[in-house]
Amino acid sequence: MNRSSKQHMQVVRHDVRFDSGETYCSAWLFLPVGVERPPVVVLGHGLGAIREMRLDAFAERFAAQGIAALAFTYRYFGDSGGQPRQLMSVPRQLEDWEAALNFVKSRQDLDDSRLAVWGSSFGGGHSITMASRHPELRAAVAQCPFSDGLASATAQGLIAGMKGSMRLLPLAMRDFAARRKGRAPVTVPIAGDPGQLALMSTHDALNGYLKLVPKGSEFVNHVAARVIPEIVRYRPGLSAHKIKCPILFCVSETDTVTPPGRTLVLARRAPRGDIKCYNAGHFDFYLGAVFEQLVSDQSRFLVEHLVPTTPHPISH
Repeated sequence: MNRSSKQHMQVVRHDVRFDSGETYCSAWLFLPVGVERPPVVVLGHGLGAIREMRLDAFAERFAAQGIAALAFTYRYFGDSGGQPRQLMSVPRQLEDWEAALNFVKSRQDLDDSRLAVWGSSFGGGHSITMASRHPELRAAVAQCPFSDGLASATAQGLIAGMKGSMRLLPLAMRDFAARRKGRAPVTVPIAGDPGQLALMSTHDALNGYLKLVPKGSEFVNHVAARVIPEIVRYRPGLSAHKIKCPILFCVSETDTVTPPGRTLVLARRAPRGDIKCYNAGHFDFYLGAVFEQLVSDQSRFLVEHLVPTTPHPISH
């Protein structure tokens, strides 16, 4: 089957879960109907987000191109397992990515020799990290990626001078104390309006998150505050130069959350990097005409690197 015939494939969604750490991650596996052992892309979301917040929109479009797609929710969030709830941890989320890759590699109905990762926002940072660690990947996509925690924190005003540096530190310290004493986490809002105490308090943050929540669902707008130092220290873009596979960076030119200037500097270090810039905000990427442009560009990229022009031989 050639590429041009894969424009309108039927897609079937399966509810799955895979083990990670002490518990499990819930996920959706989107499979293209009629494709034997398709390639697969693993999708992970941003800070505090769950797969219901538009990961399915991207995954379904990729599957319609003949590429299986696994969209998962991190532990401690949504319908995934783990206690305490809303516990965000960079090392644990990277463990979830590793578990997701192991899960798709274990399935006989998927072709693990044609494997890609896709991440958005904080998950975009994780996709950079995973691509740098897994030379066997055929492709990676980093959408409005969190590339440098120090740059993002500065842009948010969280560490800019004494006023900024002191805003969230007390919450983090209280949460560390609560953990030592076995108490419930002290939390910090994920998104807030300008001037409010939150991990993201730009003009588009809170409304941007809420727009991604489907009807009937709820956005739990807080995480354990102990993650604050991890966010500042996490600088996945510094590993871009180690990435062996083609990687597509989709960058918002007006991004208020992940500063585009710093992202572009780091993205240009990727040996096989492809950079596309969009005149749209960080949260515009998931909806409307901007989404259509992004998912079209990303689908072409993934098809180019994952789907052969001639029929892929079936292993027996």
